[in-house]
Amino acid sequence: MSKVTEKVAALAEPIVKENGCRLWDVEFVREAGTWFLRVYIDRDGGVSIDDCERISRALDPILDREDPIPQSYTFEVSSAGCERRLRRPSDFEQFIGAPVKLSFYEPQEGSRSLLGVLEGYEDGTVRVRVGNDVKEFTEKQLAQVNLHEEI
Repeated sequence: MSKVTEKVAALAEPIVKENGCRLWDVEFVREAGTWFLRVYIDRDGGVSIDDCERISRALDPILDREDPIPQSYTFEVSSAGCERRLRRPSDFEQFIGAPVKLSFYEPQEGSRSLLGVLEGYEDGTVRVRVGNDVKEFTEKQLAQVNLHEEI
């Protein structure tokens, strides 16, 4: 995580917990010339629009007061989603056995993406089952790994 996202995560974590949710991720990205600060949350049984709104209203004045981001940005609170990105070792451990989509920096076996079932994660290496084969990819090869609804 960048320093901005780490600062925002530290500010957001207690607010998210107070509202019965878990902080999944914080993202600060530029899209189409606009900066976006996105706080992704999760909750057993799913996140509602009310959860997002409540956390947004509680966190917004704290962000204004603490001012961790010098430029203007659009602030959003959102569910991590059913096709959420897996980043941390704990994310991978939580979803072993789940369908995933791997996206690669460079094509692997002629493709820039691969669908499979997450078999494991160790020291930055992701193992996935594709059919009867188990394949391993390092974090240097992987642009991202997301949960996937179906294989």
